[in-house]
Amino acid sequence: MIAPLSDITILDLTHVLAGPYCSMILSDLGAKVIKVEQPGIGDDTRHFPPFRDGHSAYFATINRDKESIALNLKDDADRAIFERLLAQVDVVMENYRPGVMERLGYGWDALSERHPHLIYGAVSGFGHTGPDALKPAYDMVAQARGGVMSITGEKNREPVRVGASVGDIVAGMFLGHGLLAALYQREMTGKGQKVDVAMLDSQLAIMEHAIAITGETGNPPEPSGARHPSIAPFETYHTADGLMVIACGNDVLFGKLCQVLGKPHWATLPEFSNNLARCENVMLLRRRIETVTLGQPRAHWLKVLTAEGIPCAPIQNVAEAMQDPQILARNMVKKLPSPDGGKPFVAAGNPIKMGSVDDLRQPGAAPLLNGDREEILAWLSEQETN
Repeated sequence: MIAPLSDITILDLTHVLAGPYCSMILSDLGAKVIKVEQPGIGDDTRHFPPFRDGHSAYFATINRDKESIALNLKDDADRAIFERLLAQVDVVMENYRPGVMERLGYGWDALSERHPHLIYGAVSGFGHTGPDALKPAYDMVAQARGGVMSITGEKNREPVRVGASVGDIVAGMFLGHGLLAALYQREMTGKGQKVDVAMLDSQLAIMEHAIAITGETGNPPEPSGARHPSIAPFETYHTADGLMVIACGNDVLFGKLCQVLGKPHWATLPEFSNNLARCENVMLLRRRIETVTLGQPRAHWLKVLTAEGIPCAPIQNVAEAMQDPQILARNMVKKLPSPDGGKPFVAAGNPIKMGSVDDLRQPGAAPLLNGDREEILAWLSEQETN
């Protein structure tokens, strides 16, 4: 089984999350990832809790199957190694503020002249152009400025950060898309190119309904809790013993829901007859639905709704999700070896299922800082003699 990126080597200077998340995805698809870290310190996430036996679980789960070499790019001997690596890899990734790599002599313009084949991936808070390119950013900064926090949370309450680090993770996903497109184009042209992804851009790009509503009405949407602002019924509902989600994305599904609830005539009422009407009367609709759903436990409603093909789900915590039979059947919970052979870490699996990727393969451990130096140098010498 030959993974699709098995002939691709990535030199990854990124740290924390956006860049390492991107290189993790590419590693899962077969790429060789050489992680370049600061001597003595390494990636910041090596110091993020929780820890086991001195190793960060956070770092371990994002940096599986990578190799580590510590290089000081201000040291002549380490720069010589770095430049040898640049000549042998396909992609170099960085997430410094714009200008840092240029000051080191490794910006895109300099590298593209010496290594025309090289693809340069940059992920930063605000991108490499624009008036705020040099400003620092973290996930929460991107979520706040990009508008995502303004539509997250409950109505008339303070804005809420999305629980997952979508500012970083989405930017990492977009960077992965860009790098794959650049690799594909290099097959046609023989030349690399720069891929510039901003966390701020990425936040705006994922707000489908919010952009549509604001562009059409001029009024930016406010937080609506668990409710979708453009579809109804599409939110959480109380049952006799807890909350569940019901999502009816069209009139046919709503009609089926009415049948299951024993209220078939609701589908013909003017206030509920189409999606627009239901959105305009969403609070009334919620009260009507809950007068019925409160009469039975959640398990009952999940069973009868599923039987009719109506999208629904329990609201699971992370521990429950990690034990979900469907998630487990898709190999989405993986055990990662500890760097020192101790108890394994637990991580999310690769969601990209492909015939050429062995989904049952045991992932390798995250690297120790500079732990692969000798192996990387041996590989480099072998590449140079070929």
